Amino acid sequence: MKMKSLAGRRVAVAAGLVLALGCGVSVQASATVPKTEACSQKVLEVSAVKEPVNSRDARHLLLTVQNAGEKACILYRYPLVRLGADARTTVPVIKESDPDPGVPVTLAPGREAYAALLVSGGARDEYEAKSITLGLQGRKPGSTAGKPIDVPMPADTLYADDGQLVTYWTTASGLALDFIMSK
Repeated sequence: MKMKSLAGRRVAVAAGLVLALGCGVSVQASATVPKTEACSQKVLEVSAVKEPVNSRDARHLLLTVQNAGEKACILYRYPLVRLGADARTTVPVIKESDPDPGVPVTLAPGREAYAALLVSGGARDEYEAKSITLGLQGRKPGSTAGKPIDVPMPADTLYADDGQLVTYWTTASGLALDFIMSK
């Protein structure tokens, strides 16, 4: 009996050491893993192009952001877009355009993400917009990440109206455009 008892104690002590060392290693490893932060104007290059590219007017735009930083960053939900200096509100989002509801887009260095923008959805209260401003959302709903970004204009003037819409961020440009090209 003494042999079994002694062997059992050794196994229990060895198992405890393995468990303790295992916990120590996992705690140490998790402490050294860098936390991915929200993308900000500091690391993104931004552009806007007409879709289709050869169209006469700039009614449908593809907004592109590229991570020019050295670390991955996260894009939450959709861009907060304002057309023109006098825009009263941000452009409403097409709710069904979220490709993976609730999951943010992780943007590795050098990679791109897209959102499509419908500048005018009809002839209601049309106005001239000479600027596009893009804001990024933070992790918590209602929060922002970084400062607003002035987007280079794809035309001298955009003719916008109250039918504007924007899509959620996605890594597939075609998916974003699908939601606005038929409108």
